[in-house]
Amino acid sequence: MESLKNHCLSMVFLVICSAALSLALPQVQRHQFVIQETPVKRLCKTQSSITVNGMLPGPTLEVRNGDTLEIEVVNKVRYNATIHWHGVRQMRTGWADGPEFVTQCPIRPGGSYTYRFTIQGQEGTLWWHAHSSWLRATVYGVIIIRPREGEAYPFPKPMRETAIVLGEWWNANPIDVVREATRTGSAPNNSDAYTINGQPGDLYKCSSQDTTIVPIDAGETNLLRVINAALNQPLFFTVANHNLTVVGADASYVKPFTTSVIMLDPGQTTDVLIKGDQPPARYYMAARAYQSAKNAPFDNTTTTAILEYKSAPCPAKKGINGPKPIMPPLPAYKDTNTVTAFSQSFRSLRKAEVPTDIDENLFFTVGLGLNNCPPNFPSSRCQGPNGTRFTASMNNVSFVLPQNFSLLQAHQQGIPGVFTTDFPGTPPLQFDYTGNVSQSLYQPITGTKLYKLKYGSRVQIVLQDTSINMPSSLQLHRSTTTFSGGCHHKQQAHLTTLTSCFLLPHDVSLPETVSSYHVHTLRPNQCNSAVVQAMEAPVDTVWSLVRRFDNPQAYKHFLKSCHVIVGDGNVGSLREVQVVSGLPAGSSTERLEILDDERHVLSFSVVGGDHRLRNYRSVTTLHASPNGKGTVAVESFVVDVPPGNTREDTCIFVDTIVRCNLQSLAQLAQNMAKTQNSFSP
Repeated sequence: MESLKNHCLSMVFLVICSAALSLALPQVQRHQFVIQETPVKRLCKTQSSITVNGMLPGPTLEVRNGDTLEIEVVNKVRYNATIHWHGVRQMRTGWADGPEFVTQCPIRPGGSYTYRFTIQGQEGTLWWHAHSSWLRATVYGVIIIRPREGEAYPFPKPMRETAIVLGEWWNANPIDVVREATRTGSAPNNSDAYTINGQPGDLYKCSSQDTTIVPIDAGETNLLRVINAALNQPLFFTVANHNLTVVGADASYVKPFTTSVIMLDPGQTTDVLIKGDQPPARYYMAARAYQSAKNAPFDNTTTTAILEYKSAPCPAKKGINGPKPIMPPLPAYKDTNTVTAFSQSFRSLRKAEVPTDIDENLFFTVGLGLNNCPPNFPSSRCQGPNGTRFTASMNNVSFVLPQNFSLLQAHQQGIPGVFTTDFPGTPPLQFDYTGNVSQSLYQPITGTKLYKLKYGSRVQIVLQDTSINMPSSLQLHRSTTTFSGGCHHKQQAHLTTLTSCFLLPHDVSLPETVSSYHVHTLRPNQCNSAVVQAMEAPVDTVWSLVRRFDNPQAYKHFLKSCHVIVGDGNVGSLREVQVVSGLPAGSSTERLEILDDERHVLSFSVVGGDHRLRNYRSVTTLHASPNGKGTVAVESFVVDVPPGNTREDTCIFVDTIVRCNLQSLAQLAQNMAKTQNSFSP
């Protein structure tokens, strides 16, 4: 045993010297969000609004790619609440995503909940918001994700960075607005104003004093992080006399292009560079609606902020007439040509592989239907067209949220009666989606219906708007789903599958139930690999060693000690391991992602500590060898390629450690099996 340990240590030291992995360490940030009522004055009126920490917008989270966020949310209001981290890829932390009754039950009044997740492979701008009813009208804030320490933007470093958060404001309690719409079956009342960073701006009454000011100086190039936090309204955004160079969207870099106006659907973010290349003055930033639906009422007002040059003449003061900001032209409300030209300008910064072999081909029609008025409802509750009630649907199904268990909890715990899995993958009836639609198709069915996807499957989704009642533009929000990837040595569509990317011994084949766990999403600048180890020991014996999340040092001789710091050894637990001296790490904080005693699967990810490998994720599976007497262990991993290193260097480095661990596991398990056999009758 000792000779094996020394041999492996020697191998690792050689690899370390050749790879020269030098990394800045990711951080664990801890925050507290208190959801509370706060008096807020807008449009000449003070009202009690729901905020986080008394701020509107709420606190900005500034992190680096690879950092972990731990946020305790305390609910001190009379409504249920959750927080959704919009656009964050929840890599095996789906329970931290936040949609009420989808991934979690709501935080009840007086309760609290701690979200913990890691930013992995994303840089740019995202945002967070409440995901319970219409609380997000005022409960929202910015997430700024900068490159890792020592890495740079793929564009010239800006002199300043400013978040521009577009929102909506009601002179009423937004919860009451949506409840009234639900009661009457009609559309919700339009907002009374749009806002920039919580302020309506000069064009609204009682608002000039607090108009948002964005500083710039002649010759500067600054970064604006623009977010549409409005509930329902796509918005145009422009700056008078200035061009905008788009460099990112939704925490992904794009090939830069220049435009005078951008359009954002609700929930979208766009990063733009703006140059101080105009005469020093004050210029309006302005946003107003893009409305593609015909005959639909909308808020047609305009919100403004002011881009102010440092050397600009002083603004008007009491009794003094100063220069007014320059107002930009804005597209017409229904200017679809401008929107189309803008949308078609987006290009990936790097080549994106698209899967050609599709496992699931889905076709979803989306529309705003009408339900007939129930016989027991008075006319006051059926104020949609011709005495009906509005209801949205996909494939003629109007989704109903569960009331007692979240969908994720019901799935994980096998709770019956919460949802069904019969959501149709195609429309139940094909028709002319954009022509005159029979009113018999206006009324959808209701249900909590889901469509099951096999883990690792390649999915194509076609979205088709319909002219049922009111055709309009659509936006798809993919929560916690990612579509980037590749494969170590060989490029494979968007997902990497162990069996198609790595050569296994000729006598080893993976059961489908095992191979599915080794499907990894691979982002640019990552590598992945796998190690296979045969052992002359029963699966149960080997599993008794592997499953001990609290005792990895039993066979991982590069680890000196281990302490579980959060949890009791079940999924979600955190351990802190100390590494033997001489290796390129001092300690590592690791989270247990999967522990499946039935299928013999364990997965963990590195989330912190003094380690040199970022975004490391590992999956270990065990299955019986072909003769039924031994065990085949497979450990696959994904990890970032450090700056200055190649994928080959990185994979050789990690491969060596994993291989030594599995060799040690085999020797220990085989010795245990021999001991057990010697005591057998």
